[in-house]
Amino acid sequence: MDKILGLGNALVDLLMVVDDNFVKSLSFEKGSMNHVDLNFAKDILKRSESFKKSRVTGGSVANTINGLSKLNVNTGYIGKIGDDEFGRFFRDEMIKNGITPNLFTGKQGTGTAICMISDDSERTFATYLGAAIELTKEDLILDLFKDHSYFFFEGYLVQNHELVEKSLQLAKQSGLKIAIDLSSFNVVEENLNFLKESISKYVDIVFANEDEALSFTGEKDPEKAVLSISKFCNTAIVKIGSEGSLIIDKKKIRYKIAPYKANPVDTTGAGDYYAAGFFYGLSKKLPVEKCGKIGSLIASKVVEVVGAGLPNDKWDEIKNEIKTII
Repeated sequence: MDKILGLGNALVDLLMVVDDNFVKSLSFEKGSMNHVDLNFAKDILKRSESFKKSRVTGGSVANTINGLSKLNVNTGYIGKIGDDEFGRFFRDEMIKNGITPNLFTGKQGTGTAICMISDDSERTFATYLGAAIELTKEDLILDLFKDHSYFFFEGYLVQNHELVEKSLQLAKQSGLKIAIDLSSFNVVEENLNFLKESISKYVDIVFANEDEALSFTGEKDPEKAVLSISKFCNTAIVKIGSEGSLIIDKKKIRYKIAPYKANPVDTTGAGDYYAAGFFYGLSKKLPVEKCGKIGSLIASKVVEVVGAGLPNDKWDEIKNEIKTII
């Protein structure tokens, strides 16, 4: 059976529902991901004491890997945590979910992502990377990549060009299919040339939402953007929110995947769990259209809860619905 390896920023998500004025008061663009230092992160938490918060394991690719583990897919994860309560929480959750955790320990505290959820379900991140940013190319060895079929990494990592380059070389050397989630439009804009070069050279599958796709391609609409991305890789996927998703496969056949009806309360993790569904389909050797449908199904479930975690009864429901797609 296929085993999927993830590489990402190992973070603990601190979730809270806020109003738009709170986001504006921080000078953040709504829907963006913003890197902050430890003092700013502490200041945000102090200023948000009146908002109810919850804690879950986070990081984009970690969410995908957790989703796959719930679908009984063999998974592994590479990241770096701190020697602290959040780090132990992150490791314990992965072990509990049956994921092989290749977690290194850094000098700083475990990274946190303060996720501010607006009334319209949009989420804005203030991310303190902490120990996650200490992951370096020296941590990566060939043995970590052996016995896997797919390697999935997040665009948030591309600011560390050496780390990404080394991971791609090792994955390719190990014969893995390689996939990236572009992660954030501002990350794409800041690393555009490096992303284009790396994807063209190494990557088989690209996941992007509409904003990321437009930033990557310079196009004005997602239909043209997915076509443009497909020139860099075998399979291009552009998620267009409530309108579903667009896929162009390695044969350059285009698919429009309809969305599943949902009552969204928080879009956190929607793209991550779409990827989980897509990889689940790939692990079962399903055609990309069915992979997209499974991704769309799972994304529709996660937007109905706050945060990127789903209770076990929801996963039982998802597994039953997947059978109708397969």
